[in-house]
Amino acid sequence: MLIVMRQDASQKQIDEVIRAVESKECKARPIPGGDRVSIAVLFNKGALDEAWFQDLPGVKQAIAVTRPYKLVSRETKPDGTRIQVGNVTIGNGRMVIIAGPCAVESETRAMVIAESVKKAGGDMFRGGAFKPRTSPYSFQGLGEEGLKILAKVRETFDMPVVTEVMDLACFDMVEDYADIIQIGTRNMQNFSLLRRAGVAKKPIFLKRGMSATIDEWLMAAEYIMAEGNPEVILCERGVRTFVRHSRNTLDLSAVPVVQRESHLPIMVDPSHAAGFRDQVMPLARAAAAANAHGIMIEVHNEPEKATSDGAQSLYPKQFEILCRQIRAIENILKDNSE
Repeated sequence: MLIVMRQDASQKQIDEVIRAVESKECKARPIPGGDRVSIAVLFNKGALDEAWFQDLPGVKQAIAVTRPYKLVSRETKPDGTRIQVGNVTIGNGRMVIIAGPCAVESETRAMVIAESVKKAGGDMFRGGAFKPRTSPYSFQGLGEEGLKILAKVRETFDMPVVTEVMDLACFDMVEDYADIIQIGTRNMQNFSLLRRAGVAKKPIFLKRGMSATIDEWLMAAEYIMAEGNPEVILCERGVRTFVRHSRNTLDLSAVPVVQRESHLPIMVDPSHAAGFRDQVMPLARAAAAANAHGIMIEVHNEPEKATSDGAQSLYPKQFEILCRQIRAIENILKDNSE
């Protein structure tokens, strides 16, 4: 249920509504809006009667939320969420471009790649300090050393950094260094990790599980928001199908569906969907045409020497061309909407 307060509702009236919700053994989550506050009613064990709250002082309307995901739903928050990360705004109509190597391999290499990303027009830098790998014998990341390198990239090039958290043991460390904390596809339904992300003070970049439905993905975001963190960015990165010509199958239909269902920004990772360099640029352009809020691209100056995912990493020159193409598509969409 969503309780919408009147514009002139006082803080005392808001607090009284919260107490009324809690008296029903539910959790109240205030949602500040542009001109009024709404209160989401969470963890109710059955249907609630709107009449219980409708006549409370300061209440404009009590609305039943029909979706299983409440805080994530547009029924709860009709306007799109904007997330400010340093000097970058996600969800304001400008496509955000995040780029960098799959893994942070060394300070020298990270700085070289970051310089090319910045010069080409990238907004944020990505790089894994902790790497979830299918094989236990593959490169697992530099750990805290990699996080320190990411911090130096941010300071040198004035780009926010995005990196993945693997488990609860390293969450505090990642939160100290990262501007955006990524939860990868393998952890999308790691519910203890999602709850920890819900009390983090940084935005969460939530990738769709490789076999997850959109409802399951949105419910994973609900876990984070239910714990109090409203800054969740969704990322479509391809789902596992029977095809063998690509690593995964990019589900671009997820972009308009999520935008209809949820107020959260949605980005696309064509690199992990493709798995092959020659597919990344076409899929990235398609994501821009689908009006995604941003893309995440893997870039490497020597992909043949990369410790992971070199085959899907763009060369810096290719990334520079892609950035120009993305902005051109963005301008076409803007012209057609005016």
